[in-house]
Amino acid sequence: MALSGLMVGITGWASGAGWHPWPWAVATALVLAALAVEIVRSLSRGEVGLDLVAALSMSAALAFGEMLAGNVVALMYAGGQFLEGYAAGRARREMTALLGRVAHSAMRYGNDGLDEVLIQAIVPGDRLLVRCGEVIPVDGSLASPSAVLDESALTGESLPRTKLLGDEVLSGATNAGDAFDLLADRPAAESTYANIVRLVTKAQEGKPPSVRAADRYAVWFLLLTVSAAGTAWAISGDPVRVLAVLVVATPCPLILALPVAIISGMSRAAKLGVLVKDGGLSRPLRRSRRLSSTKPEP
Repeated sequence: MALSGLMVGITGWASGAGWHPWPWAVATALVLAALAVEIVRSLSRGEVGLDLVAALSMSAALAFGEMLAGNVVALMYAGGQFLEGYAAGRARREMTALLGRVAHSAMRYGNDGLDEVLIQAIVPGDRLLVRCGEVIPVDGSLASPSAVLDESALTGESLPRTKLLGDEVLSGATNAGDAFDLLADRPAAESTYANIVRLVTKAQEGKPPSVRAADRYAVWFLLLTVSAAGTAWAISGDPVRVLAVLVVATPCPLILALPVAIISGMSRAAKLGVLVKDGGLSRPLRRSRRLSSTKPEP
């Protein structure tokens, strides 16, 4: 909508039409209305964000008749929202692929032979049958003479590894050879792959430290911006100076570009097989043979 309004207005201005500011004004008003709804929702949750500055910029542009400036701010905000939604959708698709490797059931030995049970029903000490091509449901130890496992999802090593009787077997690996027996060492909820999925999910849902810090000082930044705008108006005597200060202070790169960059980076890393634990940290959750000790942090 913001882009359409900008293009229609530019077309009208180029042709000399007197109505050319109206598409800019309508597009700005629509984006401002949607932003106002989001701000009200945030305030109802007790959250104050830097979106208030963008809302003030668009409101001032409409009040002072600077429709083009308002449309440009609206385009930056709406475009950033679109890019953030696109990046988040792509990250969710990568997460879906990650979750697709989680086993949902397993073949467990019982008094009456083999029974298919949900992995939530597996307890330490259960003896399981892992067939060819199946993903290991829980962490355990090999109860057969040998097994060939594809651990690329955990270690990054593309070549299958041969395990011997009693060796540790991690969930998330794939049986690349004949069927074998596995003794469960821990419940499915505490398995290696379940912990990895939880860490990645937590990282995607959380805010990076820079955004949290910006939200924490949003009120003070807003007061400083309004004070600077009022001072510029008082010194120059030109009310348009208020709009100039508000537009310059609108932190679109921080409130929009940074989350998009982090989500996109985590999505791209997941596609390459690298699971990033937190978008605010420089250390990725590297795929290693010690992932069995990985625990979700509080």
